[in-house]
Amino acid sequence: MLLLFGYTHLHKPRLLPEDEQLIVAIAQDSTLSDEEFSKQLAEQFANHLFSPLKIILVPANQIETTLREHKAHFSASGFRLDEKNKALLFGPGYLTVTEQLAFNQEQAAPRLLSDLAGRRIAVVAGSNHEKTLIALRHKIPGLAWESRTTQTVEDLLREVAQGDLDFTLANHEQISQMLNFYKNLAVAFDIGKPSKLAWAFPADADNELIANAEQFFLEIEKNGELHKLLDRYYGHNDRLAPLDSAEFIEQTGKTLPKFRALFEKAGKTINEDWRLIAAIAYQESHWDPLATSFTNVRGMMMLTEATADRMKVGNRLDARESIFAGAKYLELIKKQLPERIKEPERTWMALSAYNQGQGHLDDARILTQRQGDNADAWVDVKKWLPMLSRPAYFQKLKHGYARGGEAVIFVENIRAYYDMLSRMTADVSGTPTHNYRLVSTRDKPAFSLHTPKLKADSGKADSSYSLSE
Repeated sequence: MLLLFGYTHLHKPRLLPEDEQLIVAIAQDSTLSDEEFSKQLAEQFANHLFSPLKIILVPANQIETTLREHKAHFSASGFRLDEKNKALLFGPGYLTVTEQLAFNQEQAAPRLLSDLAGRRIAVVAGSNHEKTLIALRHKIPGLAWESRTTQTVEDLLREVAQGDLDFTLANHEQISQMLNFYKNLAVAFDIGKPSKLAWAFPADADNELIANAEQFFLEIEKNGELHKLLDRYYGHNDRLAPLDSAEFIEQTGKTLPKFRALFEKAGKTINEDWRLIAAIAYQESHWDPLATSFTNVRGMMMLTEATADRMKVGNRLDARESIFAGAKYLELIKKQLPERIKEPERTWMALSAYNQGQGHLDDARILTQRQGDNADAWVDVKKWLPMLSRPAYFQKLKHGYARGGEAVIFVENIRAYYDMLSRMTADVSGTPTHNYRLVSTRDKPAFSLHTPKLKADSGKADSSYSLSE
């Protein structure tokens, strides 16, 4: 029996003494983003309690048993707050999700719940998605599914995209990540009402521990830490709209003229082609100065609170402030790059850092060099950026997990938007025109989702290589 809360048998637990670990269960079969987000949130709570932290990875269908047997203090993998379960107590809701049906759009789209009967469906065993199907059983005669115990949500979405499954269920955030990589993956419809995710505690959990969790969420919501964490792991999902040339052309004629003068002035301020700044703004907000994400990223350039504060922005919803701040932030990032990185590589590198942060770009360049590729060449760096989401790689790097694949999509979309703008608009502003147009495509970037062959790696960067040189 695992020793918890200072007891060797199943008594009502008390709050941890100073030298005792906080043990937190996390589902090992969700997406890596879910897992990393849960770990980070649990780590912050452990710091809040001044307690050491131990994470245990548990299959989703074993988490409730783990809690009931007091083998963990709570689960940081979100349970639905509206779940009726007498064995569990729930903390505050922290993220609203909607269950959705994913299908391969090369096949006929399902339109009704009854269309699920007799089809090949798989979900992660014990997940919220399986609980949704269990609740639908009485409504759909003939509904059946496979409960997978050795695969993740990402694995099942990949199977749907490859045609090996008809459907799977996942929440909006999980599907949005995979839509960036599989063009034939699509959402058929929502299933059920939106619900909030929350931490789950055993029914006999100590009231003081739950009260501390409630206080913790109040604090991180008030100081913005929750928004920052949500933005790091989920904030880019809805910002990465598919590259739609028809819509872009329409908006270039209808919306761009309202803001073109601001883009031109910002371009002159930083000695940059205004169309590049406009392309960034379109990728971020579709030129909507009032755009706001659920993580509180806002405005034309979708600035985080931290970036807005750094660039001294008073109102992120003011188009002029947002555009100039975004442009100056890009200029600041470019100045921090080694002088040996020339255009257009310099701009593509800066854009990836604009999206994921300078530290993660540094990690990607170090990883690129470790694999024998050119860390100053975007064509090489973009091969390795997606690997920052894989433990075999990010655990050996300073800044840890990042959704590097999204940085690649972000940069490549902007390159295509810039190319289209350059073809459609005459440059009468007097701002410089740089030769950024290395690629023009209506498709998303064709980087591989399979792990590149790993070359011999000592785990250390070559001492002759310096990011600051």
